[in-house]
Amino acid sequence: MLRKSVTESFGAAISSLNAAHLTDGVVQRSKRMLLDTLGVGLLGTTTPVFHVALEYSKRYQAKEISSVWGRPESSLPPHYATFVNGAAVHAMDFDDTWHPATHPSGALLPALLALAESLPSKPSGLELLLAFNVGLEVQGRLMRFSKEAHNIPRRFHPPTVVGVMGSAAATAKLLGLSPTQSMAALAIACSSAGAPMANTATQTKPLHLANAGRRGLEASQLALLGLEGNKQILDLESGFRIFYEDYVPHHLAEVSPTAPYRWVLEDQDIAFKRFPAHLAMHWVADAAVKVRTKILDQDPNADLSQIKRITVRVPLSRYIDRPIPDTEHQARHSFQFNCCSALLDGAVTVESFSNNLMGRKALKELLLKVHLEHPKDNQASFDKMYCEVLVETAQGRTHTARCNTFYGHWRKPLTREDLEKKFKANASSVLTSDAADGIVQIIDSLETIPDCSVLGSYMQFHKHTPHKEKYFYTASV
Repeated sequence: MLRKSVTESFGAAISSLNAAHLTDGVVQRSKRMLLDTLGVGLLGTTTPVFHVALEYSKRYQAKEISSVWGRPESSLPPHYATFVNGAAVHAMDFDDTWHPATHPSGALLPALLALAESLPSKPSGLELLLAFNVGLEVQGRLMRFSKEAHNIPRRFHPPTVVGVMGSAAATAKLLGLSPTQSMAALAIACSSAGAPMANTATQTKPLHLANAGRRGLEASQLALLGLEGNKQILDLESGFRIFYEDYVPHHLAEVSPTAPYRWVLEDQDIAFKRFPAHLAMHWVADAAVKVRTKILDQDPNADLSQIKRITVRVPLSRYIDRPIPDTEHQARHSFQFNCCSALLDGAVTVESFSNNLMGRKALKELLLKVHLEHPKDNQASFDKMYCEVLVETAQGRTHTARCNTFYGHWRKPLTREDLEKKFKANASSVLTSDAADGIVQIIDSLETIPDCSVLGSYMQFHKHTPHKEKYFYTASV
């Protein structure tokens, strides 16, 4: 028997993986990802990026419709609902991050929920979990074929490359595509992959996730209709390898209906952010808060705006070295801004990126005192980097603190209580408290829910919109 190509092995795995392969650990980790993604997506519906994407997408209509998160009066064709909701998830750079570096959930969940709502036979919560994990698995496996992918990206934004492939795989699974059709979906999706890093720290960056989800969904729908692509898209030098020069693909293990399957998510947990900014900023903020505590412990009346010099030791990564950010999107990608915000306020929060706090005189003056250093041992990898902050006070004292692993990193995951607290804080910006509680309950017991599209319904309960009837989920339903 001829050995399958790498692409064939992926197509076979997408089609063959079933709910029995899901382990308790994978189910629990992916539920945390679903809850966090819905929360940051709801908060993202308050942003200008979301409003522009929604106004654009309202131009299109179709017989099949899916809901827009936080907008009970709005529905769109599934691929445009995916686009709009995906933009919301990444609108504030608040969504989860994996290693090798990518934002895995934002490319999957909007597409899966939009597709689920549009199908005549609604998938169960267990089917949603399976499809979501198939999409994660494809992303994780593809990124592990390259050493370059393990570093902080320099050339393109990874979710636009592996995210679109993950979306194609996840939606192919929900649509029940055959191995051959799943291969076609990957090939079609690959021709929609890629976005330059030059558009990070701009309003266009959230569209990277939006387009990854949308194009992946379109790829699987086109494959269902019979459209074909290169059957060796993951094998050829002119295929997926064009994104990673050191790409060396491997076959996925054969999937047996009864034998266990080892998921990437079992070996690699997810990072959840405590504030909406680039992941590297969380090392900086934690180190800066430690320095602030040392200063105030020594002198409780210290004027932190009068600091003489700040040295920040971080990996070399030019797109997050922004000494004087002009916009909130630049601030979310600025070592300097997040260090100074943490020093002045003792934390970085959603409000840190508001016009009022960004425009403070004390902050602007402090930014001028920041100097970056790039020690040779500080690798540009979210798994290996550290941040050290050294502050010289006006009185001539020096204080130093270092963060090797911030709270929320996959090595130091958020507790269930803190993750739920983050979700409710984000969701309450849009939804009623009853709806937010209902979503938590649904996610908790998702594998037992007969119709996963109920999640989309709960995402509609805007707290400023009257509803004649409200049906909230309980464990007895």
